[in-house]
Amino acid sequence: MKLSRLFPAIAVAGLLVAACGGSSGGGGGTTSATVPSDLSISSFDASFSYMPKLSDLVKAGSGKVGILLPDTTTSGRYQAYDLPYLTKALTQAGYTSSQYTIDNAQGLAATELSQAQALVTAGASVLIMDPLDSTTGSQIQAYAQSHGVKVISYDRATFTGTNTYYVSFDNVQVGELIGKGFVKCVSDWGVSSPKVFELDGGQNSDPNAVSFAQGYNDAIWSDKTTPLSAGKTNSAGMTLVGEQIATDWKNDVGATVFQQAYTAHSNINATVEANDGLGNAVIQVLKNKGIPAKKVPTTGQDATLDGMVNVLTGYQCGSVYKPIYLEAQDAVALATVLRAGKTPPSALLNGTTTPPSGVSGSAQPASLLVPIWVDPTNMNSTVIKDQFVDKAALCSKAGAAACTAAGIS
Repeated sequence: MKLSRLFPAIAVAGLLVAACGGSSGGGGGTTSATVPSDLSISSFDASFSYMPKLSDLVKAGSGKVGILLPDTTTSGRYQAYDLPYLTKALTQAGYTSSQYTIDNAQGLAATELSQAQALVTAGASVLIMDPLDSTTGSQIQAYAQSHGVKVISYDRATFTGTNTYYVSFDNVQVGELIGKGFVKCVSDWGVSSPKVFELDGGQNSDPNAVSFAQGYNDAIWSDKTTPLSAGKTNSAGMTLVGEQIATDWKNDVGATVFQQAYTAHSNINATVEANDGLGNAVIQVLKNKGIPAKKVPTTGQDATLDGMVNVLTGYQCGSVYKPIYLEAQDAVALATVLRAGKTPPSALLNGTTTPPSGVSGSAQPASLLVPIWVDPTNMNSTVIKDQFVDKAALCSKAGAAACTAAGIS
């Protein structure tokens, strides 16, 4: 899903909270520890080997780290990857189980807000939150700031407050990769006179979805406007049939939107989707219409198992892989620096995230990681190598021949 990453002085109120948070599971509250000079977005890898270098900062900090995940339905990533990777990053850095809490809101905005409030009451000095939507993110941020608690908006940006940070992958770059992968795929698959339909993510509730669309619209049409009007053309001979939103990233909504568009415009022969779930929704509609492989390109992000199956079987061009183990370590590292009352280095806070056009708020300091476009040529060296996608499950669903053709054995 997607997306986008000025640094204010550490607020006095935040320091006061940190200073008195030790009784709620914090460290000794000392300030002798220093931030490692080599801490940057490039510090992290699949082995989590950098995290123990943060142990002195963990001991120097005070208060708990509270983590808020949004749901278990819009993406399987939260339970399958974020939860275990965040837990591993925390434990490898030296946190004890009493020094952090990870909650999941199960898709309920009121629950996520109440969980945040409970974490602050229990002594959290830093919150890492993946907000269900921008409204919930702003509510949590306002509550946290009023209690001197710093906030890291994880994977979905929050553009409010003076103590808010962002950890994610560069969202516009994610969209650019989707767009460039789509353009190449249209050519590789020999799509003639492409009539393009775009299925965007939940721009109604997620600013990241706007950034994704800006990225792929720029790559395809040289225009960052979203949504674009039908009839848009480019130098490659493509024509835009339409660009519509799957509200709240709901796959069933996306399927209905595309079904209606395809019924009204049977000449659609190339599509762009903001994530693998929406891509799969479109693919099922196409399959039901008897469309064979490598006829109508689709796209995605998140490098899900089903997405990789669709890529290997010729129904999806590729997917943007965002190694969540990097994102989890990045968030924990930033939280650890903030919890210890230290200033994050510029190599870690390497950018800013700015509200997309039409979204209110202000730019926030950000730690932006680098996404990767995955297709059959590099699947084995990325998601398989990282064990992000289970090889046995992939080859069982896609077929041994498809895996062999992609060098996966």
